[in-house]
Amino acid sequence: MTGIVDYNAGNIKSVERALDAIGAPFIRSKNPKEIEACDRLIFPGVGEAAYAMEQLKAMGFDSFLRDWAAAGKRLLGICLGSQIIFEHSEEGDVECLGLLKGEIKHFKTVWRGIEDFSQSVAAPMSTVNLKVPHMGWNDVSFANGGSALFKGVREKSDFYFVHSYLIQPSDETIVKAYADYGCRVPACVECGAITAFQFHPEKSGENGLQLLRNFVADDLGAEKC
Repeated sequence: MTGIVDYNAGNIKSVERALDAIGAPFIRSKNPKEIEACDRLIFPGVGEAAYAMEQLKAMGFDSFLRDWAAAGKRLLGICLGSQIIFEHSEEGDVECLGLLKGEIKHFKTVWRGIEDFSQSVAAPMSTVNLKVPHMGWNDVSFANGGSALFKGVREKSDFYFVHSYLIQPSDETIVKAYADYGCRVPACVECGAITAFQFHPEKSGENGLQLLRNFVADDLGAEKC
């Protein structure tokens, strides 16, 4: 059974529709106790990091998710949920869950570092005409062996992104797929039982549904990835 973490900061309906479409059973709850017996969790999110952390703390999900991750249980973060599993976000200058080591930075912060370096080596800047948020379809390339959740999905497939901040992990080897948008944008990170997608699989058509099928494969009677 899949549990969906409902903390007033997620695009829950889209995730529910996607799970319904692939025939996967799930429980959605604002109460950690109602999903503690689940086999895996989906941790979606939209909006602002500081507000999301406030909600998680108020509802008891912050300690619940830390305990869940420490126990090695499967967790899938989506969009904002892929970001606040890290240690700190520039968005609201907030300490996050710290399940993985790294920071979340605004695109312009990352681009500024690239541009400063580019100027020092007389290389052209590539971000002048790019807009924030990074919104729309973008293809992803696999990295560091990819993730088993991409089984049945071709490299360079398109996924739907909407974000102004991006993951900057301390360990680059946990990046399993990336997109290009003025810099390498971690599109999928994976460490142990934790996987996170910066894009929205639930809004990414058949490719996104395939990722979710792979995540819930045990409940669909499919071969475990």
